Amino acid sequence: MIYLAFKKGSDKMNFKPLPIGVDNFQRIIDDGYYYVDKTLFIKELLENKASVNLFTRPRRFGKTLNMSMLQYFFEKRYKDNTYLFNGLKIMEQGENYTKHMGQYPVINLSLKSAKQGDFELAYACLKEEIVYEFRRHEYILESEKLKNEKEKYLKIVRADGDRKLYATSLKFLSNCLEKYHDKKVIILIDEYDVPLENAYFRGFYDKMIDFIRSLFESSLKTNDSLEFAVITGCLRISKESIFTGLNNLEIISILNEYYSEHFGFSCREVTEMLDYFGLSIKKELVDQWYNGYVFGDSNIYNPWSVVRIVKDLYKDKNAFQVWYWANTSSNSIVRSLIEKADLSTRQEIEALIAGESIEKIIHEDITYDEVYKNMDNLWNFMFFTGYLKKVSERMNSNDDIILGLMIPNREVKYIFRTKILDWFKEKIKVKDLSVMYNAIIDGDSEIFQRELRKLLRESISFNDAYENFYHGFVVGVLMNMSDYIVKSNREGGSGRSDVFIKSPSVFEPAVIIEFKVAENVKELDEKCDEALKQIEDKEYNLELETEGYENITKYGIAFYRKDCLIKKG
Repeated sequence: MIYLAFKKGSDKMNFKPLPIGVDNFQRIIDDGYYYVDKTLFIKELLENKASVNLFTRPRRFGKTLNMSMLQYFFEKRYKDNTYLFNGLKIMEQGENYTKHMGQYPVINLSLKSAKQGDFELAYACLKEEIVYEFRRHEYILESEKLKNEKEKYLKIVRADGDRKLYATSLKFLSNCLEKYHDKKVIILIDEYDVPLENAYFRGFYDKMIDFIRSLFESSLKTNDSLEFAVITGCLRISKESIFTGLNNLEIISILNEYYSEHFGFSCREVTEMLDYFGLSIKKELVDQWYNGYVFGDSNIYNPWSVVRIVKDLYKDKNAFQVWYWANTSSNSIVRSLIEKADLSTRQEIEALIAGESIEKIIHEDITYDEVYKNMDNLWNFMFFTGYLKKVSERMNSNDDIILGLMIPNREVKYIFRTKILDWFKEKIKVKDLSVMYNAIIDGDSEIFQRELRKLLRESISFNDAYENFYHGFVVGVLMNMSDYIVKSNREGGSGRSDVFIKSPSVFEPAVIIEFKVAENVKELDEKCDEALKQIEDKEYNLELETEGYENITKYGIAFYRKDCLIKKG
C-alpha cells in the first residue's frame, strides 16, 4: 500500500509515496517517490578518480539504489536520461561533472541472487545474471565492428558456454562495448560478498571463491577497457582471497571519512523527511531507535528503518516503533557470537546491552572462512556489518588500532536481546532438566532454586532486566515439561498469574508461579513475599480450583541479574 503526503506549505495533496523496497533509480523518479538526494556521490567518484572502488556498508543502507543511480547517470543509452536528474544536487555542480552524463557504456551486475543451497544452483544464478547483461547490450551485434566477436557473444547469450567462458565474460563484454562505443566501460558490481558468505555457510566456499576470483581478476585487474569500477558489499574481503594483485583497488569501509554520507541518512536528511511528512515531533523517537551509526566521522541513520517508521507514523502518529532491520538483515552472526561466548565474552555482551562500551582490535582484511575461527574476528564482523558503532579510537604499542564499540541504538539492542533468548531456548531443548521439573512438582523450592540459578549463570543477564525478560526466560526453561501443560499468561492481561503448570489429570499437582524483579540483592526476600501475596490477594488459584485441581503449589520468584530467590506459599 502507498501512503500519500501533504507537501509542507501547500494546500493541495502532493503524491509522494515512500519507496519501500524500491531500488531502481528511474522508477523512483518517474513514479514520484520521495527521494533522498545522494547524487553528490557521483561528484566524489569523479573527483577521486580511483580505478576500482570497493564500498562496504551494512545491509539495507542504500547500496543497490546508489548503484542504479550511477548506471542511469553514466550510461550511454538510446534515451536521454538527463530529466531524471533535474533539480538534483549533481546538476548544480557545473559542466566538469555533468559532461560525463550519458557518456559511457555501463555493465551493472548484482550477485545477490547467488544465495542458493549448492554451488551448481548458485553458479546457475550468477550465469543467468551475466547472460541478462549480455542480452541488455545485444544491440552492439548490429555493428560491423564486432564481426569477430559475434559468435562468442551469442554463445554466452544462449547460455551454453562452459564455466571458464563465464569466468572471463565481463572482460569480454567490456572489450566489445569499448569497440562499439569507442569509449571505456564503467563496471558496477553490487552485493559482491553475498555469494561468498552464503557459500561459506553452505559448504562450497572454495568453489565459489575460485569462480569469483576469476571473474574479478579478468574484469578489474587486466582489463584495458575499464574506465572505473564500483563494487559494493557488506564486508571487506582480504585481497588475497579474490582481489589478488589488484593494486588499483581503493577500499572505502565505514572507517573511511570519504563518501561517509552517501550511504544511509544524515541528521539533516532525516530532519527534512520528518518535517516534510509533518512528523517533526517524532525526531527524538527516530533518534533513539534508528540513529547512532558512525561512518568515518559522520553520524548516520539506518535508511531502511527510517523510511519504514515514517510510513507507519504518517498513517498513525501513535504507531509503535518497530525493529524493521531485524527482519531483513542476517542475524546469524549475533547467534554465533553468543554460542561461542565464554565467560569473558558473555560479560562483554552484558556490558553492551547495559549501554557500556568495550574495546577491540580492529582489522579489515578478513575472509569468510576466518570469521568464525576466533572471537576477535566475530567482533570485527559485527562492527563492519552494523551491529556495533565506533565511540573511540586509539593505537596500542603494537600499532594495532583499538576501537571503543557500543550498540548503536534501541533497534540493534532489541536484536541482541531477542537472539539471546532464542539461543537460550535452543540450548534448553537439549538439556536434561528433569531434576528441576521434579522439584517444581514435588514442591521442593530449594532444588528448584538451585537448578534455576545454574541456568541463570550460564545465560547472559541484562542490568536493566525487566519482568517480561525473566518471564520469557522461565517459560523457555519449562517448555520441555512434556507431561504437563505450561500456560503463560503474561499476555492475558490482569487477573492471572505469570505461569500455570498443570497435569491433564485434575488429580495430579498443579503449580502457580509469580515473578518479581528486585533492584538489589537485599530486596529479593521482600519481592518473593510480594509475589506470594499477589497470588493470594488476586486469588489466582480459583481458576485451577474451578477446573477441579486440589493439590496446588504456589511459588514466588524474585530475580536480580543472574541470581534468584524462590519461596513456596
